[in-house]
Amino acid sequence: MSTPTNPQNPENLPDEAFSEHAENEIELKDVAGLSQSQIVRRRFFRHKGAMAGLVALIAVIVLAITSVGLGPIPGWWKWDGSPGDVERPGGAPTMTMPSWLGGAGFHIGDHPLGQDEIGRDVFANVMKGTQTSLMVMFAIGIVSCLLGVLIGALSGFFRGRTDTALMRFTDLVITVPTIVIGAVIGKMTGHLDPWIFAVALGAVLWTSLARLVRGEFLSLREREFVDAARVAGASNTRIIFKHILPNAIGVIIVSTTLLMSSAVLLETALSYLGFGVQSPDVSLGLLISNYQSSFNTRPWLFWWPGVFIVILALTVNFIGDGLRDAFDPRQKRIPSVRKMEKAKRAQRAVPTPSTSPGTSPAGGTGPA
Repeated sequence: MSTPTNPQNPENLPDEAFSEHAENEIELKDVAGLSQSQIVRRRFFRHKGAMAGLVALIAVIVLAITSVGLGPIPGWWKWDGSPGDVERPGGAPTMTMPSWLGGAGFHIGDHPLGQDEIGRDVFANVMKGTQTSLMVMFAIGIVSCLLGVLIGALSGFFRGRTDTALMRFTDLVITVPTIVIGAVIGKMTGHLDPWIFAVALGAVLWTSLARLVRGEFLSLREREFVDAARVAGASNTRIIFKHILPNAIGVIIVSTTLLMSSAVLLETALSYLGFGVQSPDVSLGLLISNYQSSFNTRPWLFWWPGVFIVILALTVNFIGDGLRDAFDPRQKRIPSVRKMEKAKRAQRAVPTPSTSPGTSPAGGTGPA
């Protein structure tokens, strides 16, 4: 009787097939014995861009909250961004770069980001604006997520007239440009409170998420585990929240993070046009609008709010990319060259099965 060929023997595989085989072996070895949530968490924490974005976002949040305080809680920065900070109206930044960057040595000074024309500290105002932009970003993300998931889930699960009515309403909201809706909402609520402005914007930015959730529910409701839940007597509410929604959570989280990134830019644009957050409240977009005339004479008034807007938008985008790669089962982590070479050496070290004395090299049985 012939002896079966060892499936780990790389000599029977072409180079390309062997490389793919080695990659699959490394991938399976990395996730062996892990649950789905552990695999997602492992992939996310291995995503360098997502980790860099997460660290940068946390650093900005901590800096914005601790420096100027939050509500009645005071911060460690001595200025509060009011005209009472007057020392040198229109003064340039006092922060200098380290000597290895060509500066005179690192030094913060009293007004590291400078002062405006009436002596207000730019750093304090930028931190206040960052707090407002962060609050608007998270509020829009939460409200849009709740509305988008609710409308998309009801539309995709019940279908029929419910689907038709909800999707036609969604199409109606989509047809109106977002900037126009935001301008109308900002004109009505921008002077009231940033919270009201953010909630109102979130109430119209859910449309893309609703469509994605609807598509997921249309697909998942036909799966076998949903039929098994129905046979077991589960109600529609239980099927939606306990069986289908957990399987669509990846799409929801990724879409929400990307929506939050676009919300930062939308709030900036509306505040710059005068339809968003208005004085005495402060936001990054409002600071850019107030200081746009100083771009040529005192550019630091314009630069720093823009820098923090870019940081917020990029960090949330990087986090969203990491979550997308972590939740997508089709994404594969490409092993390093060192790991691939190590896997090849390990598999080539597996000996080819030797032939027994009573077996011919061709696999047949020789004479007794």
